[in-house]
Amino acid sequence: MGKIIALANQKGGVGKTTTTINLGASLAALDKMVLIVDADPQANASSGLGINIRELKKSIYECIIENADPGEAVLSTEVPNLYILPSHIDLVGAEIEMLSFQNREKVLKELLYKIKDKYDYVLVDCSPSLGLITVNALTAADSVMIPVQCEYFALEGISKLLNTIKIIKSKLNPDLEIEGFLLTMYDARLRLANQIYEEVKKHFGDMVFNTVIQRNIKLSEAPSYGQPVLLYDADSKGSHNHIQLAKELIAKNK
Repeated sequence: MGKIIALANQKGGVGKTTTTINLGASLAALDKMVLIVDADPQANASSGLGINIRELKKSIYECIIENADPGEAVLSTEVPNLYILPSHIDLVGAEIEMLSFQNREKVLKELLYKIKDKYDYVLVDCSPSLGLITVNALTAADSVMIPVQCEYFALEGISKLLNTIKIIKSKLNPDLEIEGFLLTMYDARLRLANQIYEEVKKHFGDMVFNTVIQRNIKLSEAPSYGQPVLLYDADSKGSHNHIQLAKELIAKNK
């Protein structure tokens, strides 16, 4: 039975897509069957895994709006066991088109339930807005992972997101849990990064992953080659961090 984890934070640039791609690849390398669902119109998770989004026959857009079979839209990647339901810029318009749908908050849930049992983990890369597609992702998810950038305004966005999660729990998805807070772009040399880490730990305790994703050039370069860092440079710090995160996630879900 596949576990659906949404990666969300309405603050942009916190490392959501980077985490989705590299956690997915790391779980796959540890023999888990993984599906990445690109629920962001920017389609960075798709292009970051080498998918040519201009040549797509079907994407998440067709599945949501035209009721296309999600199984036919899923593509394999260079990483064995890692698959993607790609996105497309058309997804920008989907939110408006969905307004006339009945049960419009549950479209993605119904779609993913058709295919989730083929996978151990389904990771949903959410866009940095709390629009209808992100609400769909949180309604479909079993849990939400929240990447938090180690910088001054890090904690600002969290309260809004936690409030949204609370509303979704009460109205749409009572089983939604927080998988954990993941600290990203961590630089141990900066006093501020350590202060943020301590503060997040103080606020959220055991809900913070022990693994921290450090700042790493290879991690930033890999998407431009359409590869997860595991393929781009398996020995890099970014690769080691994500394998460690994948192991921690697996252990947590045993």
